[in-house]
Amino acid sequence: MNAPAAATHQLESDLEIAKELFETIAERTSDVQGVSRPAYSKIETETLAFLKSFAEAAGLAVWEDAGCNANFALQADKMADRFVVVGSHVDSVPFGGNFDGLAGVVAGLLCLLRAKRDRVQFRKPVHVLALRGEESAWFGPCYIGSKALTGSLTPSELAARHSGDDRELAEHMIDTGIDMDKVRAGLPLVDLSRIEAYLELHIEQGPLLIGRDLPVATVSGIRGNIRHRQVVCIGEAGHSGAVPRAYRKDPVLAMADLFVRLDESWQTILNKGDDLVLTSGIVSTDPEKHAISRIPDSVSFSLDIRSQSAKTLDEMHQLLAAEMRQVEKDRGVKFKLDTEMRVEPARCDQEMVSGLLSAMDRAGEEPFVMPSGGGHDAAVFASAGVPSAMIFVRNANGSHNPQEAMDLSDFIAATNVMYEYLMRDS
Repeated sequence: MNAPAAATHQLESDLEIAKELFETIAERTSDVQGVSRPAYSKIETETLAFLKSFAEAAGLAVWEDAGCNANFALQADKMADRFVVVGSHVDSVPFGGNFDGLAGVVAGLLCLLRAKRDRVQFRKPVHVLALRGEESAWFGPCYIGSKALTGSLTPSELAARHSGDDRELAEHMIDTGIDMDKVRAGLPLVDLSRIEAYLELHIEQGPLLIGRDLPVATVSGIRGNIRHRQVVCIGEAGHSGAVPRAYRKDPVLAMADLFVRLDESWQTILNKGDDLVLTSGIVSTDPEKHAISRIPDSVSFSLDIRSQSAKTLDEMHQLLAAEMRQVEKDRGVKFKLDTEMRVEPARCDQEMVSGLLSAMDRAGEEPFVMPSGGGHDAAVFASAGVPSAMIFVRNANGSHNPQEAMDLSDFIAATNVMYEYLMRDS
Protein backbone atom coordinates (compact mmCIF):
# COMPACT_ATOMS: atom_id res chain seq x y z
CA MET A 1 0.00 0.00 0.00
CA ASN A 2 1.51 3.36 -1.03
CA ALA A 3 1.76 6.29 1.41
CA PRO A 4 -1.34 8.26 0.27
CA ALA A 5 -3.44 5.09 0.24
CA ALA A 6 -2.17 4.12 3.72
CA ALA A 7 -3.00 7.57 5.04
CA THR A 8 -6.51 7.36 3.57
CA HIS A 9 -7.02 3.91 5.09
CA GLN A 10 -5.83 5.18 8.48
CA LEU A 11 -8.22 8.15 8.30
CA GLU A 12 -11.15 5.90 7.44
CA SER A 13 -10.24 3.53 10.27
CA ASP A 14 -10.01 6.35 12.84
CA LEU A 15 -13.31 7.83 11.65
CA GLU A 16 -15.06 4.48 11.94
CA ILE A 17 -13.72 3.83 15.44
CA ALA A 18 -14.63 7.33 16.65
CA LYS A 19 -18.10 7.10 15.11
CA GLU A 20 -18.73 3.73 16.74
CA LEU A 21 -17.59 4.86 20.19
CA PHE A 22 -19.52 8.14 20.13
CA GLU A 23 -22.72 6.58 18.82
CA THR A 24 -22.65 3.58 21.16
CA ILE A 25 -22.05 5.69 24.27
CA ALA A 26 -24.72 8.21 23.19
CA GLU A 27 -27.22 5.38 22.81
CA ARG A 28 -26.28 3.84 26.17
CA THR A 29 -26.57 7.16 28.05
CA SER A 30 -29.41 8.87 26.19
CA ASP A 31 -32.01 10.85 28.13
CA VAL A 32 -35.27 12.60 27.28
CA GLN A 33 -33.01 15.02 25.42
CA GLY A 34 -29.33 14.54 24.70
CA VAL A 35 -27.32 12.45 27.17
CA SER A 36 -27.06 12.34 30.95
CA ARG A 37 -24.00 10.77 32.56
CA PRO A 38 -24.16 11.84 36.22
CA ALA A 39 -20.92 12.15 38.15
CA TYR A 40 -20.21 9.16 40.44
CA SER A 41 -23.24 7.26 39.19
CA LYS A 42 -23.96 3.79 37.84
CA ILE A 43 -24.25 5.29 34.34
CA GLU A 44 -20.79 6.87 34.60
CA THR A 45 -19.37 3.57 35.86
CA GLU A 46 -21.00 1.67 32.98
CA THR A 47 -19.56 4.16 30.48
CA LEU A 48 -16.06 3.58 31.84
CA ALA A 49 -16.65 -0.18 31.79
CA PHE A 50 -17.62 -0.01 28.12
CA LEU A 51 -14.47 1.95 27.25
CA LYS A 52 -12.35 -0.53 29.22
CA SER A 53 -13.86 -3.52 27.44
CA PHE A 54 -13.32 -1.84 24.06
CA ALA A 55 -9.67 -1.07 24.88
CA GLU A 56 -8.98 -4.57 26.23
CA ALA A 57 -10.41 -6.11 23.05
CA ALA A 58 -8.10 -3.82 21.04
CA GLY A 59 -5.05 -5.12 22.90
CA LEU A 60 -4.35 -2.06 25.08
CA ALA A 61 -3.29 -2.14 28.72
CA VAL A 62 -6.25 -1.18 30.93
CA TRP A 63 -6.44 -0.47 34.66
CA GLU A 64 -8.34 1.49 37.28
CA ASP A 65 -6.64 4.01 39.58
CA ALA A 66 -7.46 4.76 43.22
CA GLY A 67 -10.04 7.32 42.12
CA CYS A 68 -11.89 4.65 40.12
CA ASN A 69 -11.01 6.37 36.86
CA ALA A 70 -10.12 4.29 33.79
CA ASN A 71 -6.54 4.30 32.44
CA PHE A 72 -5.20 3.04 29.12
CA ALA A 73 -1.74 2.64 27.56
CA LEU A 74 0.29 0.60 25.13
CA GLN A 75 1.28 -2.62 26.87
CA ALA A 76 4.96 -1.60 26.91
CA ASP A 77 4.17 1.76 28.52
CA LYS A 78 1.89 0.74 31.39
CA MET A 79 4.70 0.40 33.95
CA ALA A 80 6.75 3.39 32.74
CA ASP A 81 8.42 5.39 35.52
CA ARG A 82 7.33 8.69 33.94
CA PHE A 83 4.69 9.40 31.34
CA VAL A 84 2.50 11.99 29.66
CA VAL A 85 -1.19 11.89 30.63
CA VAL A 86 -3.79 12.50 27.92
CA GLY A 87 -7.10 12.93 29.68
CA SER A 88 -10.62 14.26 29.91
CA HIS A 89 -13.91 13.32 31.56
CA VAL A 90 -16.83 11.03 30.69
CA ASP A 91 -19.59 12.56 32.81
CA SER A 92 -22.00 15.12 31.34
CA VAL A 93 -24.46 17.74 32.49
CA PRO A 94 -28.15 16.70 32.59
CA PHE A 95 -29.60 16.54 29.06
CA GLY A 96 -26.17 17.50 27.72
CA GLY A 97 -24.19 16.91 24.56
CA ASN A 98 -22.27 13.73 23.87
CA PHE A 99 -18.89 15.25 22.95
CA ASP A 100 -18.13 17.45 25.98
CA GLY A 101 -15.35 15.53 27.76
CA LEU A 102 -15.81 12.26 25.89
CA ALA A 103 -14.07 13.66 22.78
CA GLY A 104 -10.81 13.98 24.72
CA VAL A 105 -10.94 10.38 25.93
CA VAL A 106 -11.73 9.00 22.46
CA ALA A 107 -8.92 11.10 20.93
CA GLY A 108 -6.44 9.64 23.41
CA LEU A 109 -7.59 6.10 22.63
CA LEU A 110 -7.24 6.75 18.88
CA CYS A 111 -3.65 7.90 19.43
CA LEU A 112 -2.85 4.70 21.31
CA LEU A 113 -4.50 2.54 18.67
CA ARG A 114 -2.69 4.34 15.84
CA ALA A 115 0.70 3.86 17.53
CA LYS A 116 -0.11 0.19 18.13
CA ARG A 117 -1.25 -0.27 14.53
CA ASP A 118 1.85 1.46 13.15
CA ARG A 119 4.14 -0.35 15.64
CA VAL A 120 5.77 2.88 16.77
CA GLN A 121 6.60 4.36 20.15
CA PHE A 122 5.65 7.79 21.46
CA ARG A 123 8.48 10.17 22.27
CA LYS A 124 7.54 9.64 25.91
CA PRO A 125 5.20 6.96 27.30
CA VAL A 126 1.52 7.98 27.17
CA HIS A 127 -1.24 7.09 29.61
CA VAL A 128 -4.81 7.97 28.62
CA LEU A 129 -7.04 8.93 31.55
CA ALA A 130 -10.86 8.77 31.49
CA LEU A 131 -11.92 10.84 34.48
CA ARG A 132 -15.03 10.85 36.59
CA GLY A 133 -16.90 13.87 37.88
CA GLU A 134 -15.77 17.02 36.05
CA GLU A 135 -19.15 18.73 35.72
CA SER A 136 -20.49 20.90 38.56
CA ALA A 137 -24.15 20.30 37.69
CA TRP A 138 -24.57 17.31 39.99
CA PHE A 139 -22.94 18.41 43.26
CA GLY A 140 -21.85 22.04 42.82
CA PRO A 141 -18.05 21.57 42.96
CA CYS A 142 -16.36 21.06 39.60
CA TYR A 143 -13.33 18.92 38.58
CA ILE A 144 -14.06 16.46 41.40
CA GLY A 145 -12.21 13.53 39.82
CA SER A 146 -9.03 15.45 39.04
CA LYS A 147 -9.10 17.18 42.43
CA ALA A 148 -9.34 13.81 44.15
CA LEU A 149 -6.38 12.51 42.12
CA THR A 150 -4.25 15.55 42.94
CA GLY A 151 -5.23 15.73 46.62
CA SER A 152 -7.03 19.06 46.38
CA LEU A 153 -10.64 18.09 47.11
CA THR A 154 -11.74 20.06 50.19
CA PRO A 155 -13.93 18.96 53.12
CA SER A 156 -16.65 21.42 52.09
CA GLU A 157 -16.64 19.97 48.57
CA LEU A 158 -16.90 16.43 49.96
CA ALA A 159 -19.92 17.59 51.97
CA ALA A 160 -21.66 19.07 48.91
CA ARG A 161 -25.02 17.47 48.26
CA HIS A 162 -26.33 15.89 45.09
CA SER A 163 -28.88 17.97 43.20
CA GLY A 164 -31.21 14.97 42.96
CA ASP A 165 -30.99 12.72 46.03
CA ASP A 166 -29.44 15.29 48.42
CA ARG A 167 -26.76 12.80 49.56
CA GLU A 168 -23.22 14.04 50.13
CA LEU A 169 -20.55 13.72 47.45
CA ALA A 170 -18.43 11.62 49.82
CA GLU A 171 -21.24 9.04 50.05
CA HIS A 172 -21.46 8.77 46.27
CA MET A 173 -17.68 8.36 46.02
CA ILE A 174 -17.78 5.57 48.62
CA ASP A 175 -20.57 3.86 46.65
CA THR A 176 -18.30 4.00 43.58
CA GLY A 177 -15.65 2.04 45.49
CA ILE A 178 -13.17 4.77 46.35
CA ASP A 179 -11.14 4.43 49.57
CA MET A 180 -11.74 7.85 51.08
CA ASP A 181 -8.95 7.98 53.67
CA LYS A 182 -6.45 9.68 51.35
CA VAL A 183 -9.14 11.86 49.79
CA ARG A 184 -10.26 13.16 53.18
CA ALA A 185 -6.63 13.74 54.17
CA GLY A 186 -5.99 15.81 51.04
CA LEU A 187 -3.36 13.37 49.76
CA PRO A 188 -2.90 12.68 46.02
CA LEU A 189 -4.25 9.35 44.78
CA VAL A 190 -1.48 9.16 42.18
CA ASP A 191 2.25 9.92 42.24
CA LEU A 192 2.26 13.34 40.60
CA SER A 193 6.06 13.30 40.27
CA ARG A 194 5.71 10.58 37.63
CA ILE A 195 3.52 12.73 35.36
CA GLU A 196 5.64 14.58 32.79
CA ALA A 197 2.71 16.60 31.44
CA TYR A 198 -1.07 16.64 31.08
CA LEU A 199 -2.72 17.19 27.68
CA GLU A 200 -6.47 17.52 27.16
CA LEU A 201 -8.47 17.69 23.93
CA HIS A 202 -11.90 19.30 24.30
CA ILE A 203 -14.63 20.76 22.14
CA GLU A 204 -14.66 24.54 22.08
CA GLN A 205 -17.63 25.75 24.07
CA GLY A 206 -17.94 29.09 22.30
CA PRO A 207 -18.11 30.39 18.71
CA LEU A 208 -14.54 31.57 18.02
CA LEU A 209 -13.33 28.67 15.86
CA ILE A 210 -16.63 28.67 13.95
CA GLY A 211 -16.20 32.39 13.31
CA ARG A 212 -12.61 32.00 12.16
CA ASP A 213 -13.38 28.88 10.10
CA LEU A 214 -10.66 26.86 11.83
CA PRO A 215 -11.04 23.23 12.96
CA VAL A 216 -8.51 23.26 15.79
CA ALA A 217 -6.65 25.53 18.21
CA THR A 218 -4.28 25.30 21.12
CA VAL A 219 -5.21 27.00 24.39
CA SER A 220 -3.27 29.75 26.13
CA GLY A 221 -4.94 29.60 29.52
CA ILE A 222 -8.07 28.56 31.44
CA ARG A 223 -10.31 30.87 33.41
CA GLY A 224 -10.61 30.35 37.14
CA ASN A 225 -13.92 30.87 38.88
CA ILE A 226 -15.78 31.85 42.02
CA ARG A 227 -19.06 30.01 42.40
CA HIS A 228 -22.04 30.08 44.72
CA ARG A 229 -24.52 27.32 44.11
CA GLN A 230 -27.21 29.13 46.11
CA VAL A 231 -27.42 32.70 47.34
CA VAL A 232 -30.64 33.56 49.17
CA CYS A 233 -32.04 37.06 49.42
CA ILE A 234 -34.49 37.26 52.31
CA GLY A 235 -37.17 39.95 52.33
CA GLU A 236 -40.70 40.24 53.63
CA ALA A 237 -43.85 38.75 52.11
CA GLY A 238 -46.84 40.96 51.38
CA HIS A 239 -49.87 41.54 49.20
CA SER A 240 -48.89 42.72 45.73
CA GLY A 241 -51.57 45.40 45.68
CA ALA A 242 -51.66 46.52 49.28
CA VAL A 243 -48.02 47.28 50.18
CA PRO A 244 -46.68 50.64 48.89
CA ARG A 245 -43.14 50.80 47.49
CA ALA A 246 -41.74 52.63 50.51
CA TYR A 247 -42.81 49.80 52.81
CA ARG A 248 -41.65 46.90 50.70
CA LYS A 249 -38.75 44.57 51.41
CA ASP A 250 -38.87 42.89 48.03
CA PRO A 251 -36.09 40.32 47.58
CA VAL A 252 -36.66 40.00 43.82
CA LEU A 253 -36.08 43.71 43.23
CA ALA A 254 -33.09 43.57 45.60
CA MET A 255 -31.63 40.72 43.56
CA ALA A 256 -32.26 42.74 40.40
CA ASP A 257 -30.46 45.72 41.94
CA LEU A 258 -27.49 43.52 42.74
CA PHE A 259 -27.34 42.13 39.21
CA VAL A 260 -27.45 45.61 37.68
CA ARG A 261 -24.60 46.74 39.93
CA LEU A 262 -22.52 43.66 39.07
CA ASP A 263 -23.22 44.12 35.38
CA GLU A 264 -22.04 47.74 35.49
CA SER A 265 -18.85 46.66 37.27
CA TRP A 266 -18.38 43.93 34.66
CA GLN A 267 -18.42 46.51 31.88
CA THR A 268 -15.98 48.71 33.79
CA ILE A 269 -13.57 45.80 34.21
CA LEU A 270 -13.78 44.97 30.50
CA ASN A 271 -13.17 48.63 29.60
CA LYS A 272 -9.94 48.45 31.60
CA GLY A 273 -8.83 45.52 29.45
CA ASP A 274 -9.27 42.87 32.14
CA ASP A 275 -11.02 39.51 31.63
CA LEU A 276 -14.35 38.65 33.28
CA VAL A 277 -17.61 36.80 32.69
CA LEU A 278 -20.53 36.60 35.11
CA THR A 279 -23.58 34.32 35.03
CA SER A 280 -26.59 33.50 37.18
CA GLY A 281 -27.97 30.30 35.71
CA ILE A 282 -30.48 29.43 38.45
CA VAL A 283 -33.02 31.94 39.76
CA SER A 284 -36.19 30.99 41.68
CA THR A 285 -38.72 31.85 44.33
CA ASP A 286 -40.22 29.03 46.41
CA PRO A 287 -42.64 27.18 44.08
CA GLU A 288 -44.71 26.08 47.10
CA LYS A 289 -45.37 29.65 48.22
CA HIS A 290 -45.04 32.04 45.30
CA ALA A 291 -48.05 33.55 43.56
CA ILE A 292 -48.72 36.28 41.04
CA SER A 293 -50.36 38.41 43.74
CA ARG A 294 -47.75 37.91 46.45
CA ILE A 295 -44.51 39.72 47.20
CA PRO A 296 -42.16 36.78 47.86
CA ASP A 297 -40.33 36.51 51.16
CA SER A 298 -37.18 35.17 49.52
CA VAL A 299 -35.50 34.44 46.22
CA SER A 300 -32.50 32.21 45.56
CA PHE A 301 -29.97 32.36 42.75
CA SER A 302 -26.61 31.01 41.67
CA LEU A 303 -23.48 32.99 40.78
CA ASP A 304 -20.64 31.95 38.50
CA ILE A 305 -17.84 34.54 38.18
CA ARG A 306 -14.88 33.66 35.90
CA SER A 307 -11.63 35.34 34.95
CA GLN A 308 -8.15 34.52 33.73
CA SER A 309 -6.85 36.83 36.47
CA ALA A 310 -6.70 35.79 40.13
CA LYS A 311 -6.52 39.50 41.01
CA THR A 312 -9.80 40.14 39.20
CA LEU A 313 -11.43 37.24 41.04
CA ASP A 314 -10.22 38.70 44.36
CA GLU A 315 -11.65 42.10 43.40
CA MET A 316 -14.99 40.57 42.41
CA HIS A 317 -15.15 38.70 45.74
CA GLN A 318 -14.73 42.01 47.57
CA LEU A 319 -17.08 43.85 45.23
CA LEU A 320 -19.84 41.26 45.69
CA ALA A 321 -19.70 41.65 49.47
CA ALA A 322 -19.74 45.47 49.24
CA GLU A 323 -22.63 45.59 46.76
CA MET A 324 -24.68 43.15 48.84
CA ARG A 325 -24.22 45.32 51.92
CA GLN A 326 -25.41 48.38 50.02
CA VAL A 327 -28.47 46.64 48.56
CA GLU A 328 -29.33 45.27 52.02
CA LYS A 329 -29.29 48.84 53.33
CA ASP A 330 -31.30 50.26 50.43
CA ARG A 331 -33.94 47.53 50.26
CA GLY A 332 -34.21 46.26 53.83
CA VAL A 333 -33.28 42.71 52.88
CA LYS A 334 -30.60 40.22 53.86
CA PHE A 335 -28.34 38.12 51.63
CA LYS A 336 -27.21 34.68 52.78
CA LEU A 337 -24.37 33.01 50.87
CA ASP A 338 -23.50 29.35 50.84
CA THR A 339 -19.86 28.26 50.92
CA GLU A 340 -17.86 29.87 48.14
CA MET A 341 -16.24 27.45 45.70
CA ARG A 342 -13.12 28.72 43.95
CA VAL A 343 -10.77 27.41 41.29
CA GLU A 344 -7.68 29.43 40.41
CA PRO A 345 -6.95 30.48 36.81
CA ALA A 346 -4.36 28.35 35.03
CA ARG A 347 -1.85 29.31 32.36
CA CYS A 348 -1.00 26.58 29.89
CA ASP A 349 2.65 25.56 29.80
CA GLN A 350 4.34 27.75 27.19
CA GLU A 351 6.71 25.03 26.00
CA MET A 352 3.76 22.73 25.42
CA VAL A 353 1.85 25.47 23.61
CA SER A 354 4.83 26.03 21.32
CA GLY A 355 5.08 22.29 20.67
CA LEU A 356 1.38 22.09 19.85
CA LEU A 357 1.69 25.00 17.40
CA SER A 358 4.50 23.14 15.65
CA ALA A 359 2.39 19.98 15.61
CA MET A 360 -0.51 21.92 14.09
CA ASP A 361 1.76 23.14 11.31
CA ARG A 362 3.06 19.62 10.60
CA ALA A 363 -0.50 18.28 10.57
CA GLY A 364 -1.46 20.84 7.92
CA GLU A 365 -3.53 23.05 10.21
CA GLU A 366 -3.21 26.81 10.66
CA PRO A 367 -1.49 27.43 14.01
CA PHE A 368 -3.87 29.34 16.28
CA VAL A 369 -3.89 30.10 20.01
CA MET A 370 -6.95 31.11 22.04
CA PRO A 371 -8.01 31.30 25.71
CA SER A 372 -10.51 28.91 27.27
CA GLY A 373 -13.63 30.48 28.70
CA GLY A 374 -14.81 27.23 30.24
CA GLY A 375 -13.00 25.41 33.01
CA HIS A 376 -11.33 22.04 32.54
CA ASP A 377 -9.47 19.34 34.45
CA ALA A 378 -6.27 20.69 32.90
CA ALA A 379 -6.53 23.64 35.30
CA VAL A 380 -6.39 21.30 38.28
CA PHE A 381 -3.30 19.49 37.01
CA ALA A 382 -1.63 22.84 36.24
CA SER A 383 -2.39 24.05 39.78
CA ALA A 384 -0.83 20.85 41.11
CA GLY A 385 2.43 21.70 39.35
CA VAL A 386 2.00 19.44 36.31
CA PRO A 387 2.82 21.19 32.99
CA SER A 388 -0.53 21.25 31.19
CA ALA A 389 -1.99 22.24 27.84
CA MET A 390 -5.16 21.85 25.79
CA ILE A 391 -6.35 21.38 22.22
CA PHE A 392 -9.73 22.76 21.17
CA VAL A 393 -11.92 21.29 18.43
CA ARG A 394 -14.37 23.43 16.46
CA ASN A 395 -17.92 22.78 17.67
CA ALA A 396 -21.15 24.50 16.64
CA ASN A 397 -24.02 25.42 18.99
CA GLY A 398 -21.97 25.65 22.17
CA SER A 399 -21.94 22.87 24.74
CA HIS A 400 -23.89 21.64 27.77
CA ASN A 401 -26.83 21.08 25.42
CA PRO A 402 -27.97 18.30 23.06
CA GLN A 403 -27.20 20.44 20.00
CA GLU A 404 -23.41 20.10 20.29
CA ALA A 405 -22.24 19.73 16.69
CA MET A 406 -18.62 18.65 16.47
CA ASP A 407 -17.86 17.42 12.97
CA LEU A 408 -15.93 14.16 13.01
CA SER A 409 -13.53 15.45 10.35
CA ASP A 410 -12.61 18.32 12.70
CA PHE A 411 -12.21 15.83 15.53
CA ILE A 412 -9.80 13.73 13.45
CA ALA A 413 -7.87 16.89 12.51
CA ALA A 414 -7.43 17.73 16.21
CA THR A 415 -6.52 14.11 17.00
CA ASN A 416 -3.85 14.28 14.29
CA VAL A 417 -2.39 17.34 16.01
CA MET A 418 -2.33 15.46 19.31
CA TYR A 419 -0.66 12.45 17.71
CA GLU A 420 1.98 14.65 16.03
CA TYR A 421 2.70 16.32 19.37
CA LEU A 422 2.98 13.03 21.28
CA MET A 423 5.29 11.58 18.65
CA ARG A 424 7.71 14.49 18.33
CA ASP A 425 7.16 17.30 20.85
CA SER A 426 5.97 15.83 24.16
